[in-house]
Amino acid sequence: MSSSAATASTDTSAPVLRDFGDGPFGIYVHVPFCATRCGYCDFNTYTAGELGSSASPQSWLAALRGELATAAQQFAALPTATPEVSTVFVGGGTPSLLGGDGLASVLDAVRAEFTFAAGAEVTTESNPESTSPEFFERIRAAGFTRVSLGMQSAAAHVLKVLDRTHTPGRAVAAALEARAAGFEHVNLDLIYGTPGERDVDLDASLDAVLGAGVDHVSAYSLIVEDGTALARRVRRGELPAPDDDVLAARYERIDARLRSAGFGWYEVSNWAVGDAAVCRHNLGYWDGGDWLGAGPGAHSHVGGVRWWNVKHPARYADRVGAGGLPAAGWEALSADERYTERVMLAVRLRTGLPLAELASSARTAVDRVVADGLAVRTADDRLVLTDRGRLLADGVVRELLD
Repeated sequence: MSSSAATASTDTSAPVLRDFGDGPFGIYVHVPFCATRCGYCDFNTYTAGELGSSASPQSWLAALRGELATAAQQFAALPTATPEVSTVFVGGGTPSLLGGDGLASVLDAVRAEFTFAAGAEVTTESNPESTSPEFFERIRAAGFTRVSLGMQSAAAHVLKVLDRTHTPGRAVAAALEARAAGFEHVNLDLIYGTPGERDVDLDASLDAVLGAGVDHVSAYSLIVEDGTALARRVRRGELPAPDDDVLAARYERIDARLRSAGFGWYEVSNWAVGDAAVCRHNLGYWDGGDWLGAGPGAHSHVGGVRWWNVKHPARYADRVGAGGLPAAGWEALSADERYTERVMLAVRLRTGLPLAELASSARTAVDRVVADGLAVRTADDRLVLTDRGRLLADGVVRELLD
């Protein structure tokens, strides 16, 4: 295989693993269940009505245990010993629908097959409506150290456009309950640029976030994904498409408010109060680490080999029951592909991209983006985006790769 060609497979055979890389090792667990489907969401999730009797949380958990056991067995055959797990992230879907005991069982399933590092970060996403003080107390006792709550907005009419079911104040109440249960690290997710959102609505959302006492905020511009209910409404002319200039202004508004409250950006869409509050699991993705993605549709990456699971929970359970990893396909990344991904991800980080890692052909592009005020060269020879550059991060990446 040449350095510029990838080996790929879309058959049902397991990925051909080579060895672990030298970065951190994390585990992502995908919970595919949701009470309702949000109009903007294109994630691999299912409501009870969509699944019928073909799958359940119980059958999913049994299959998850099987996948984790198979992965641990295959990892044990690699030349390098399986690293200790530095981070676990339970996402979805709506993990909090499993309840406190259900999430404790998920964590027990991971612990049964893998060794956790001291001080491992253990995060779960949660929908505010399916949480309570007792829920947070239970998962804190089980070993979770971090909670990420989907707030999206504090404006009722914005939540309605997004088909979110929680009431405007519930996310803040849930964050306060999590803090009271002993969670030091709590994140709130925001979505900005929803049709009908006004500056006053965004300001109210930021007021609510800052009043919740959280130490991490993620803020994402609304993306109209093909195949979603929101995309159909935009296509029919019922709602306007998000405006790029409005999105840029909203991003600047969010950044200014968070900075004034002591938050610093560490990735284009993420802000934290100090280094201890950053999401170490997501940093593992952005820094090119290794991770096992367990659950329907989850993606994994180990030592330059990437694979993705079958999506439907029933088919996932069937594949696990048949033995082997439930992969729908896999690929071994070429040197060129790994370089492209490194540039795409590192540029988005506050730590930036070491100039020594750039191909010599990109040096002229570096001069251009610096001259255009989109990035700066730091004293330790890294390329770091400016405030204006963060608004045009994708363009900076294209410039460097072209």
